[in-house]
Amino acid sequence: MPPREPLIKLDYATVDAMRRQHPAWRLLVADHAPLIASFLQRSFVEPNVRVMAQSALVEALEDTLFGLREQLGEQAFPKSANEYLNDWAALERGWLRKFYPPGSDEVHFDLTPATERALSWLASLTDRAFVGTESRLLTLFDLLQQMRQGSETNPQARVRELHKRRDAIDDDIARVLAGNMPLLDDTALRERFMHFTALARELLTDFREVEHNFRALDRSVRERIALWQGAKGALLQAILGERDAIAESDQGKSFRAFWDFLMSQSRQEELTQLLEDVMALPPVAGLQPDPRLRRVHYDWLDAGEHAQATVALLSQQLRRFLDDQAWLENRRIMEIVRNIEARALSVRDHMPPGDFMTIDDQSASVTLPMERPLYTPPTKLVLDNLTLLAGEGDLDTTALFDQVRIDKALLAGQVRQMLQQRAQVTLSEVLQEHPLQQGLGELVAYLQLASESAQAVVDESVLELVQWPTETGIRQARLPRVIFAR
Repeated sequence: MPPREPLIKLDYATVDAMRRQHPAWRLLVADHAPLIASFLQRSFVEPNVRVMAQSALVEALEDTLFGLREQLGEQAFPKSANEYLNDWAALERGWLRKFYPPGSDEVHFDLTPATERALSWLASLTDRAFVGTESRLLTLFDLLQQMRQGSETNPQARVRELHKRRDAIDDDIARVLAGNMPLLDDTALRERFMHFTALARELLTDFREVEHNFRALDRSVRERIALWQGAKGALLQAILGERDAIAESDQGKSFRAFWDFLMSQSRQEELTQLLEDVMALPPVAGLQPDPRLRRVHYDWLDAGEHAQATVALLSQQLRRFLDDQAWLENRRIMEIVRNIEARALSVRDHMPPGDFMTIDDQSASVTLPMERPLYTPPTKLVLDNLTLLAGEGDLDTTALFDQVRIDKALLAGQVRQMLQQRAQVTLSEVLQEHPLQQGLGELVAYLQLASESAQAVVDESVLELVQWPTETGIRQARLPRVIFAR
């Protein structure tokens, strides 16, 4: 992830500008800051929700307002939940991002990076059980060693360092074989786990800021395309240059390295096992950690997918720009041709004296005999001269309104949700957790997902019984066992 920038100089002018312009500062001094911070923390940050539909967010805020009005009175919060959300998403506040995601006609909301910074700062003000310093010092020491060893260009120095590390490992192995196994005490375990929890939360916060930066680039591309009047090649060169600059920046390289590391199947399995082992330790279990920490690496994947989707919007914008430009150029060519035709027709009956038009040949005209096409007899077109008669009929149009659409994305999400808890799952287990709601069409959609997935396997030696309710009774089908894997 991107490195933290150095501390800026907090002179009077800088702090005054931040007080007037920064959304995080405006949130902290807002009239209903406790309501805003607590609700957004509970709705977005704690469950790691990246995007929420307006209907779900309005319902959650209505419940919160109802409880607060019961305690503080009806006049404590006079506005409706929808009005509060629109107010928080206004440009002059900038605490929520209000947008329409691709393929949806419902408004969605997401936190802005400034809001998440304010919430993180408020959370840091609470009293901590103890301030751990040992794990942070070891982390700093390890970072310094990595930088020194990673920048060393002398082969002999690197070999000496590797021999030193090998000797230290050999000494540790000898002590363990001799029965001397030093263990971390409860305090050290709790301190390191709290340090891990803080870093994991900061990583999710950084993802939202990375996505915001990519989204700002996409917005600038849209603006430049809308206002561009010059040549198409110059604009493409400028846009692709900016995209390459971001991809090659420290932030882009760090994000790409992180994504490649996390997308490794072996790394995911290793992280899952490490989290299970650490959460089972008695000192860590005594802290009553958030159960979501067991799948925090999947939360990182979800956050990274949102950032990757934002990057994909850049390619879509460039493709639309090329298509629109091609259509405009073709239209301009046709306008020129029509203008030439109109001018030719205007002088057809009154030819001007002298040479009317001259065109210089750019090259010699050479026609080779073998380049002449062979004669092809024309196909005689036969037209049926029939008179269309207007007819009348009483048709049953109910079938047009009984169409059912299967949401394959929802079915795929249900399969992925179950795969987060186990390495593989069968179709019958998925249907036990999520019964069929739309009958045979939904079952066929599951089979289509299995055929399109490279991780799905069909075991034809085992037949499974699948049932679903209909208006006339229970329908059932026997089909080979379908296994979805991570």
